[in-house]
Amino acid sequence: MKKKFRFLAFIGIVSLFMLAACGGGDSADSGSSEDGGDEGSSDVKFLSILTGGTQGTYYPLGGSFAEFISEETGIKTTAESSQASAANMTALADDTAEIAFVQTDIAYYANKGELMFDGQAIDNVSALGSLYPETVQLVTTEKSGIKSYDDLKGKKISVGAPGSGTYANAEQLLEIHGLTMDDIDAQNLDFGESTESLQSGQVDAAFITSGTPTGAVEGLNATTQVYIVPVEDAKADELIEKYPYYAKDTIPSGTYGLTEDVPTVSVGAMLVIQNDIPDDVVYDITKAIYENTDKITHAKGQLIKAEKGLEGIGIPVHAGAQKYFDEVNGN
Repeated sequence: MKKKFRFLAFIGIVSLFMLAACGGGDSADSGSSEDGGDEGSSDVKFLSILTGGTQGTYYPLGGSFAEFISEETGIKTTAESSQASAANMTALADDTAEIAFVQTDIAYYANKGELMFDGQAIDNVSALGSLYPETVQLVTTEKSGIKSYDDLKGKKISVGAPGSGTYANAEQLLEIHGLTMDDIDAQNLDFGESTESLQSGQVDAAFITSGTPTGAVEGLNATTQVYIVPVEDAKADELIEKYPYYAKDTIPSGTYGLTEDVPTVSVGAMLVIQNDIPDDVVYDITKAIYENTDKITHAKGQLIKAEKGLEGIGIPVHAGAQKYFDEVNGN
């Protein structure tokens, strides 16, 4: 009887130890989860990249980036069309997406709470990396008769979709040429709508800020002779002096069937990401994009280089992206 009692007592003690061990394991797992919310890509299952209109440059590049991220990190990533830069910054601030294309000037305004973000600074978004120059193109057709900015007064001009960086560029270039939005019949159209309206004669010219060659403008050139209104050197200098995030640029001869180089200006294209995406995940995303640029079929892919990933950025860089670029640059 005593033996039986001792045996049952032994079993009870062993069971208590096993329960304690299990409880301790659960506690450790819970602590690990709390301490390690920054530990791996497994915590992030889906990502959305906001681009721009389907006929711009952001959209096809976004599709490539989404594919790279999905393949390299295992995080299902999709590219979404959008109203472009300013709207993209607002969407990330509102937590409706995680990554977005944006012009460097618009990212700067959002971070500082200036211009279209006056009093509403966006502080939950940081830079993932710079991409390529975004050329400001004032597109018209040979039949419009518009050859310079002086010819724009009183004409129907597309100045970009509401919430786009193109609108800000149009406003600033008009200003440098002594014009305002009140001097033209401004139309808020996206790139595709702009070129369709140019083709049908519903607008006389259109501002398009995008990497060249831009699909929408190429499509227009397939049906009618495209003309790009030049920004003269002195005006470019004046613009850059007042708005230093611009740079001089050239649309080379042969683009859109042009017979000579056209001087203009550009801002930068960049990617931004929400601050609360874990550092290691952002590191993996950045690496996935910048180490697969040789697979990009769009002409702008040749300009996207890890060595230039921090150029022209005027807002804080996400720590995960900074780590990647430090490694690339040997810092």
